[in-house]
Amino acid sequence: MSESSAPTKLSLRFNNTFAAQLPADPELDNTPRPVRDALYSPVRPEPFSDPTLLIYSEAMAATLGLSPEDVQSPAFLAAFSGQQPLPEMLTYATRYGGHQFGHWAGQLGDGRAINLGQVEHDGVAWHLQLKGAGPTPYSRRGDGFAVLRSSVREFLCSEAMHYLGVPTTRALSLMLTGEKVWRDMFYNGNPQQELGAVVCRVSPSFTRFGHFEMLALTDETELLQQLLEYTLRYEDSAWLKAQGKDPEQAEPFDRSLYGAWFKIVCERTAHLILHWMRVGFVHGVMNTDNMSVLGLTIDYGPYGWLEDVDPLWTPNTTDAQGRRYAYGKQPPIGQWNLMKFAQSLFDLVDEDALRDGLNHYATVYEQGWQAMMRQKLGFIRGEATEAKAMETLFDDLMALLQRTETDMTRFFRGLADVSLSQQALLASASAPRALPMALQGAYYQEVPAGVVEDTLDWLTRYQQLLQRLEISDAERKAAMHQVNPKYVLRNYLAQEAIDLAEQGDYSRLHTLLEVLKRPYDEQPENERFAEKRPEWARNRAGCSTLSCSS
Repeated sequence: MSESSAPTKLSLRFNNTFAAQLPADPELDNTPRPVRDALYSPVRPEPFSDPTLLIYSEAMAATLGLSPEDVQSPAFLAAFSGQQPLPEMLTYATRYGGHQFGHWAGQLGDGRAINLGQVEHDGVAWHLQLKGAGPTPYSRRGDGFAVLRSSVREFLCSEAMHYLGVPTTRALSLMLTGEKVWRDMFYNGNPQQELGAVVCRVSPSFTRFGHFEMLALTDETELLQQLLEYTLRYEDSAWLKAQGKDPEQAEPFDRSLYGAWFKIVCERTAHLILHWMRVGFVHGVMNTDNMSVLGLTIDYGPYGWLEDVDPLWTPNTTDAQGRRYAYGKQPPIGQWNLMKFAQSLFDLVDEDALRDGLNHYATVYEQGWQAMMRQKLGFIRGEATEAKAMETLFDDLMALLQRTETDMTRFFRGLADVSLSQQALLASASAPRALPMALQGAYYQEVPAGVVEDTLDWLTRYQQLLQRLEISDAERKAAMHQVNPKYVLRNYLAQEAIDLAEQGDYSRLHTLLEVLKRPYDEQPENERFAEKRPEWARNRAGCSTLSCSS
């Protein structure tokens, strides 16, 4: 498509503050290299030969002010594949560093992401970003491209997390590029050609802890403060206004405000990880360069949902030995990452304020955990009088679920459906003793007799506490169904969609997106997508664990 033949009009209002307010890399050489004294490097997306739109998020498009006609237009296809950016787009890759698996990794940056600028709609600014649109100065040893399998997972999970109520970046569109990409999926010296793809990611901010770390560790203090001021004024202006501050004031904000901002970042991070724990999500790569200052889930790589209740499970093959980012380790890793973020702010924030923020994280997380476990069990009242009993009951249950292979999502959803009336419990006490039917579908194997007995005993204690609090089965079920999803993006479901898409069948992508829009609803017609992992998927690549290859 030539520049003269491609329509260039879309109903988007651009407001490119990041590029306008922060310094650019003066060097235009688009090869991997160290960058200094800049927050971003101008770079153009790769002009792909034959882009094809596979799927898009109607909700995200509407949020940006794009109509269905806009999305189906040649201008959209050209701009959001990277083939021909719109004239208003300022395309660039940002510079950041990060601690990866506990070690400082130096300069990282947007090696596979190219920003398209910012748009504003209904008073809200959104950053647009293409993942897989070609190399940047931060691509290091990579080629800057992405393949279909990882792009499907990125698109679907971004939207699935949004509808689960988990803070997240969003996805606008998924396209094939018409190109093939070499990838060594297992890092075993056997690369293969795969279908190239590109996802448009959308977020109010893509700023990471690592943006600040990079500047602090290279002693670019003035630029560090400039980035902090920009973040407060343009990406966190709602919080700033709530503090009684004017984002347009000319003079820099004071150190106490910086300290208060760090504290709210700590609070957001605690709430984010609580959401992950609630739905059984494991990020897989909690490096500091994958931590958002707005408390959003960012960068969907080797993620997964906790199918077997194992606190030490990680979906990331790179993390298989150390299990640093396993499900149960996410809360302390969140605080560790915040500590590294705090170190990058030493020159701008008082040490006491940083310590206060880190302590605040621990307090918010602990209080949030107590509230979350009560919600998952349907305790809609009784916090003041029975808090300790609730905590003990939840802890005992989580220990019990680890004694046999139990699907977390199906267990909690099934628990809501168990009748805990006195008559039902008396019936279960008669021989032969058996688990309620609503729970039986949560297990991957025959449940040992001792676990059956202990589960029934636990159910009795659970019923007795609910009875003391006068919480009925109907009340409990309604409350539990609001926080315990029935439908999550299990890895095997994503892999089935990928397998079909690689054969040219994109129908499953659309079906899954529709199912995942209503994760807390029953959806009897879609029961198949609530099934636990089938045996064929236990050890298959993409269904149990994943690599970082994309």
